[in-house]
Amino acid sequence: MMNTTWRDQQHPSFINFISSFLAANCFRLNFFPISADFIFNCGGLSVAFIFVTKWDHGNVETVFSRAKKLKAQFGHLYVTVNLPTRDKNDSFLCSYFKYEMQLGKPTFVPVQDIEMGFENIVKIAHSCGVSKQQEVKSKLKAEKNQSVQGMENFIRVMTSIPGIDNHDAHALNQTTGSIEGIAKASKECLVETTDLSANKAEIIVKWRLDENLQLNNDQRLSLT
Repeated sequence: MMNTTWRDQQHPSFINFISSFLAANCFRLNFFPISADFIFNCGGLSVAFIFVTKWDHGNVETVFSRAKKLKAQFGHLYVTVNLPTRDKNDSFLCSYFKYEMQLGKPTFVPVQDIEMGFENIVKIAHSCGVSKQQEVKSKLKAEKNQSVQGMENFIRVMTSIPGIDNHDAHALNQTTGSIEGIAKASKECLVETTDLSANKAEIIVKWRLDENLQLNNDQRLSLT
């Protein structure tokens, strides 16, 4: 998304460049009265940008005030600043420290021309999206591994009960899902919700009671 006010302040040829560059990189351009100059949605992550195409030493307060304000609105905000000359670069550095900006909050990206600046904006947005997707994949993988490990532990505990085999343990895992679930289930409930025989259900209930008794005894011993 592009800010309509920002668009109206740019030369039409630059807007055409942006439109063509986005289309070539499989992005769709929409115009909205948004608070940032650009907002990209990549990999489910919103990345906002302020794009200062003309550095004006007499208007620096507006730039830094806006950056601070938008940083509070967006979790991912970057400020791209076009600094084509050494004088403008020096002016930017002096102003950056004058207005006590915190490094990386937000991140400022100096460039030497506006085309390069926009290309960097797209690269940053894409990189943020890729990182987010990798983070999501890693989280899902970790959750899957944790789930598998939990199931393996459940099966191991259940099959340690005399008379309960691997099939019984899997049936219990599908219905109760945890040791805590078994602790709350009655013999009748186990028979109704699984293919366990009444005898095996009774074995599990007895095991549960024995475990609770052992736990209570251990707690009493620890208090004496």
